[in-house]
Amino acid sequence: MGFKYLQKIPTPSEILQLMPMPEKLKKAKAERDRDIINVIKGSDHRLLMVIGPCSADNEDALSEYASRLAGLQAKVKDRLILIPRIYTNKPRTTGKGYKGMLHQPKASGDPDISRGIKAIRRMHLRVLGESGLTAADEMLYPGNYPYLEDVLSYVTIGARSVENQEHRLTVSGLDIPVGMKNPTSGDLNVLLNSVEAAQVGHTFIYNGWEVKTDGNPMAHCILRGAINRNGHNFPNYHYEDLMYFTQLYLKRPFLNPAIIVDTNHANSNKDFSQQPRIAEEVMSSISKSRDLRKIVKGLMVESYLVEGSQTVSGKVFGQSITDPCLGWEDTRKLVMKLAELA
Repeated sequence: MGFKYLQKIPTPSEILQLMPMPEKLKKAKAERDRDIINVIKGSDHRLLMVIGPCSADNEDALSEYASRLAGLQAKVKDRLILIPRIYTNKPRTTGKGYKGMLHQPKASGDPDISRGIKAIRRMHLRVLGESGLTAADEMLYPGNYPYLEDVLSYVTIGARSVENQEHRLTVSGLDIPVGMKNPTSGDLNVLLNSVEAAQVGHTFIYNGWEVKTDGNPMAHCILRGAINRNGHNFPNYHYEDLMYFTQLYLKRPFLNPAIIVDTNHANSNKDFSQQPRIAEEVMSSISKSRDLRKIVKGLMVESYLVEGSQTVSGKVFGQSITDPCLGWEDTRKLVMKLAELA
């Protein structure tokens, strides 16, 4: 037998009973959900910013980051809705390296998924309680969503997961906006097929049940650039890219067509420092086209307290241990600049 059964994982109902959402936070969650959904539907003309570190590796650092973000949110509330990235799973191209707090509640420690589930829920609840901001997380493992379903206001499906049938079907049962990234190949039809699958209902197996979903009308697209067969990065955020994709998008009978532009990854050629320039170019593009202004709903930015990155064993508080990120001062300047441009 190739599997060693290490420990029984607690069920979502057990975790939610052990770590319930406080009543006072439920109202804040409902209000945030409403505002973010209204942006995707087009009745609220503010822009979304899904912003935060590449991976959430330290509860104290994430809480401080989100609290600072809340201070910015108060200043830009008429133009932007800031959604902190609290990504508790980290996809790894080769399977090696830090896989996120769910796997390793202590980044330099051994895997312990039972402890990790409790750690990520505690972190999300703390961030919401201290900052008032509900967060985004990446759905790397569809079966894990119920552990956080009452605290998240936004979910992303990564470039390596977007073609997976289980992810598409699971998204069809969520009642919050879900951004689905173009695959690393850059194939836009694959992306649109994923959104189409997520927007309609399905019957399938989920966490030991036969379930039926109604479809998620808030499923939408994230453009993150592409990688060709030679390993070269190609952006898809320029004006011509956005116009072409908008025309392709609107040919299909989607509900609430929406685009979020990821300013990092292949769009930045993996140079995190280019994110402010890219964000401002996207804002310039949407100012030149009524169609783009209607369909481009926001931006995704990787930032943290301290610029750059460090190794998993690094000791710098609030610096990424995975991909490098913008530092706080550049983040503050970017948010305030985008509020002026929005």
